[in-house]
Amino acid sequence: MQSLHRLLLVGAAGVILAAPVASQKPDDQIVPKSQEMLRQGETLLAAGKFETADDTLETALAVDPRNRAAYVVLARVAQKEKLFGKAIRFTNKALALEPADRDALAVQGEAMVELGAVPRARDNLAKLQKLCPNGCQQLAMLSAAISRGPSVAAAKPVQIPKPN
Repeated sequence: MQSLHRLLLVGAAGVILAAPVASQKPDDQIVPKSQEMLRQGETLLAAGKFETADDTLETALAVDPRNRAAYVVLARVAQKEKLFGKAIRFTNKALALEPADRDALAVQGEAMVELGAVPRARDNLAKLQKLCPNGCQQLAMLSAAISRGPSVAAAKPVQIPKPN
């Protein structure tokens, strides 16, 4: 009788632990509503409506947090708003989902350049060179950003008057 209870307990635990795994979707199946909101966010970004684009993309991620393209577009919105640290955080989330995401590597590298972290941006450039040895748009964008150099880090800090 005791072994029957143990067997039932072990079986129930197995079912409970296996249920979330069985219900997960493959990474390549993003919820269509999330994809639709991603397209809306890209359109709003192109129109210069950054706050609305940000809200729409956040909603796309609430619908499906595996939508790494939404993280990359959110990073682009953050770059337009000159929030480069935020852009790096968003690209880190995209790269956690797919370490070989060329768009995320390029956007992250551009944000690093803007903050003056050029050596780290060059690391991203090296990764992109391995991912697309014949060249790609992302490689060209990051190379140009590194050549151009930082704009935020090069800006002079505001002078605060010294107290007497």
